[in-house]
Amino acid sequence: MKFTYYPGCSLHSTAEEYNASSEAVFRKIGIETEELSDWNCCGATSAHSTNDYLAHALPLRNLVLAEKQGNDVLVPCAACYNLLKNADHHMRSGAEDCEQLNQDMQEIMGANYQGNIQVKHVVDIFSEPAIMGKISELISQPLTGLKVAPYYGCLLTRPADVVAYEDNPEQPVKLDKLVDGIGADCIRWSYKTDCCGGSLSISQPDLVLQLTKKIVEAAQYAGADAIVTACPLCQTNLDSRQPKFGGGEGSTIPVFFITELIGLAIGAEGSSNWLKKHLVDPVPLLRSLNLSVAS
Repeated sequence: MKFTYYPGCSLHSTAEEYNASSEAVFRKIGIETEELSDWNCCGATSAHSTNDYLAHALPLRNLVLAEKQGNDVLVPCAACYNLLKNADHHMRSGAEDCEQLNQDMQEIMGANYQGNIQVKHVVDIFSEPAIMGKISELISQPLTGLKVAPYYGCLLTRPADVVAYEDNPEQPVKLDKLVDGIGADCIRWSYKTDCCGGSLSISQPDLVLQLTKKIVEAAQYAGADAIVTACPLCQTNLDSRQPKFGGGEGSTIPVFFITELIGLAIGAEGSSNWLKKHLVDPVPLLRSLNLSVAS
């Protein structure tokens, strides 16, 4: 199984641990990836809200490049996934501006988009029966006792007719099943698709603080001692704002990427490097459950 890998800006900067854990898990379970050559920013979050043309043209350029490499695109970042899926859907729809967009791509890049590839998110790929079976075979450290609230956020499920890969995007379950599959206790709660306000982090920080506080407190109320997500914007938002909530010792909980938890369960190398990048340190929680962290 081979994919063209699109890391996007976050995985090469603020979410390096997501990139490192993703690549480690890919290697361990035998998913071959080739990073997209000469990729550009997909435009999240500013382009799609300020310029309709760039909202399609920026991710479309990446799709044209990926089509040249000949494999489906594997995207860990939920924001990048959302933008690339939207561009792919727009071009397949035959909308009024599609011909002009493809003409521009031809003039600039010497190729246009034919729609011969698919855009896939890592949660969707890991949820395929064959891959889930491979993960199960490789588990050397079940995450027993770790109570995790799966948090999808809004970008993996909305708009449902464009990006959702779940049968019921209002009640997604694939992340839940991955958490169950690696031996952790999957917490059922009602905030797993609520928006954390990531795109408003600069313009309305007070509102975002309220949104993230509500999500973290809901996870704790449901009995979780950690949150897991597949979105670097959500992870940064929930991880970085907790110290601002107030409260005493024990008022914060770690926010993992799903690839970090899978990596811990299957013994992928490098977990100590991923986890030290978190602002809410997850290591004390893991050690309290006798879960080892690989160097």
